[in-house]
Amino acid sequence: MVKLLASFNMAKRMYSGVTGKVKAQKYVLTKYFQGEPKKTDFKIVEEELPELKDGEVLTEAEYLSVDPYMRAYMIAYKLPTDMIGGQVAKIIASRNKNYAVGKYLTGSFGWRTHTILNPDTANQAGLLPVTLLPDFGSHPVSLALGILGMPGNTAYFGLKEICQPKPGETIVITGAAGAVGSHVGQIGKILGCRVVGFAGTDEKCEYLEKELGFDRAFNYKTGDIRAALKEGCPQRVDCYFDNVGGEISSTIINYMNKYGRIGICGSISSYNESKLPKASILQPSMVLKELKMEGFVVNRWTDRWNEGIEANLKWLGEGKLKYKEKIYHGFDNMVDSLVGLLRGENTGKAVVKVK
Repeated sequence: MVKLLASFNMAKRMYSGVTGKVKAQKYVLTKYFQGEPKKTDFKIVEEELPELKDGEVLTEAEYLSVDPYMRAYMIAYKLPTDMIGGQVAKIIASRNKNYAVGKYLTGSFGWRTHTILNPDTANQAGLLPVTLLPDFGSHPVSLALGILGMPGNTAYFGLKEICQPKPGETIVITGAAGAVGSHVGQIGKILGCRVVGFAGTDEKCEYLEKELGFDRAFNYKTGDIRAALKEGCPQRVDCYFDNVGGEISSTIINYMNKYGRIGICGSISSYNESKLPKASILQPSMVLKELKMEGFVVNRWTDRWNEGIEANLKWLGEGKLKYKEKIYHGFDNMVDSLVGLLRGENTGKAVVKVK
């Protein structure tokens, strides 16, 4: 009788008391983006979720991510299609003994309020693998979408594996005040490098220098890029972490040292353009300086995902990493938050608090 009662109580705790079927809301893309994303490109659809099967959990989204790649990637999907994206979600019901109610998962669940999945067999094809959050201590769980998640791992693996900086070298970063760029610069300083960033406002540049420890930061909208490079990089550039593409990238690459390394993370300067803008030719510098350029997507390192999270969590605990979050509010504001991100409203990571 005691064993039976204990088994009943465990099952009750696992299922969390959620009764009946749950209705989820999700964003469905119905038109390809022309210029900036618009609310009329989407429909918000309500769907009734089935009962949980053995091994499955039901999650409720707490924070949704908005990232530049979302603007670029949707052209590859056949319409209508569910909107992609990562989220931090709380487990509110469970029929999987390894995933208790009240714990948090991250994954590429898309722009939706509730999700049913089996974490043990879930599709890992998204940029954000399904992960049970470790203990973040006093830090907010939203960081699993920022420095302790996909952007943090993008910075960690992209810089260390692609650019491979050595102490004393000079790293230049475009999009330097964003979630990835601001993190790359701080890791560069931890590794003993000179770090120079380009951002879109004087306020962002001041933040990079005074708060994050960049050696120099320049406003690419108001300054002369070549003059900024001469001032900020007296020994020229050894590593370039490229988040934006365009003419500024050509200028930086032409200012690099022999055997320089270039990591191509994104091209946000062109995401809202219907025709790709032209930029100055790179081949002369690539050949004469024997530069190495490599594009990457962070899920290349899915099998080492926790390595990046643990390294960043350690640096955060030691006070070597700082962060900012731009928090939007409300599931209805997903499109506005993506537009704001693409306009450069954010310093650090942009997330949406669902409630």
